[in-house]
Amino acid sequence: MSNVTNGHRGVLVVGGGMSGLSAALEAAEAGFPVYIVEKEPYLGGRVAKMNKYFPKLCPPSCGLEINFRRIKNNPLVRFFTMAEVVKISGQPGDMDVTVKIAPRYVNEKCTACGLCAEAAETRIANPFDYGLSSVRAAYLPHEFAFPMRYVIAPEVIGTDEAEKIRAACPYGAVDLEMQEKVFDLKVGAVVWATGWKPYDASRIAYYGAGTFQNVITNVVMERLASTNGPTQGAIVRPSDGAAVQRVAFVQCAGSRDENHLPYCSGICCLASLKQATYVLDQNPEASVTIFYIDMRALGKYEDFYTKVQADPRVRLVKGKPGEISEETQTGQVTVQVEDQESGTILKEAFDLVVLATGMVPSTAHDKVPAHVAYDDNGFMLPAQPLEGIIPAGCVKRPVDVASSVQDATAAALKAIQAMVRR
Repeated sequence: MSNVTNGHRGVLVVGGGMSGLSAALEAAEAGFPVYIVEKEPYLGGRVAKMNKYFPKLCPPSCGLEINFRRIKNNPLVRFFTMAEVVKISGQPGDMDVTVKIAPRYVNEKCTACGLCAEAAETRIANPFDYGLSSVRAAYLPHEFAFPMRYVIAPEVIGTDEAEKIRAACPYGAVDLEMQEKVFDLKVGAVVWATGWKPYDASRIAYYGAGTFQNVITNVVMERLASTNGPTQGAIVRPSDGAAVQRVAFVQCAGSRDENHLPYCSGICCLASLKQATYVLDQNPEASVTIFYIDMRALGKYEDFYTKVQADPRVRLVKGKPGEISEETQTGQVTVQVEDQESGTILKEAFDLVVLATGMVPSTAHDKVPAHVAYDDNGFMLPAQPLEGIIPAGCVKRPVDVASSVQDATAAALKAIQAMVRR
């Protein structure tokens, strides 16, 4: 596809999270055709799984809804979900990209009526809830999904259950014969905005994540607090569903540690402060303890930090916990730490412990299928050997949502410049 206005090829944006959506829309609204390639069945990325943004504590659906409307209203934007880029070649202004799309087994006729889900019997772990809940084998990724279209799990394809699901759809939307598709795109530049993954907390053996039920991560906490999450927004102990009274947040869980992540992700402190407000808003009688090395809330976020810190129900303890244990009978979780300000060893029990895990760039494991430069931690370097591949957002460095949007706008401009100069 070429743009009759400027004579240049389009921009490929890999990743449909906040960075990818922002870059795509900025390029499209500048008059360039744009393709978005997203591996999940929906756009919105990890932001769609969040409960609230800091510092205003508004829901992410606000910003996402605006972007989805902009996509609907702009004929220059095309997107492909359940898709990945498998090859990139060529030069800026003239690049060949190979895209692979996995079968969804549901076509564009889907009205999201839900009859297919009613016919399904098999249940699978719900990836949107990090496996905290289950969904039927015919499912809507989440209630705010865009596109609003169901997915049939490959586990049931070829079974009698799949035929039952197909028969339940009155619109002919269930297509069990769908196959993987591979096609090529001709573009002028590529914006790589595939985001981040939370650090695998189970690798920090002395904290018990994955072993102790009442030790969770910060991303799981977002789902617990979300009204569309596994508990409809109730922050409870995973072990027994009991309400929580005493909650601990452990900062730098694996971060600033040469054995895990040697860098600071920057946003984890703010995320814990935000999540402390979730607990206290839901249960005004609760208390929160935050164990930290350094609290980092730079620039415009200083006021947010000061506000939460001033709450008498919030206690900040300077010290990195050395060990976390769980009492089998009660489910209580005990944190042992040296309070660096007093020099005393604390050993305290909590109903729930939240590990503030760091941000790992997706490119640390899922490499760009082209000649690309990375730093030692897998982040893409801002300056790339091939000028037509531009990193955006958290694949460059850990950033918050607002910063990723700004960076994506810059990436869209760089993509346009890379094409126009050719």
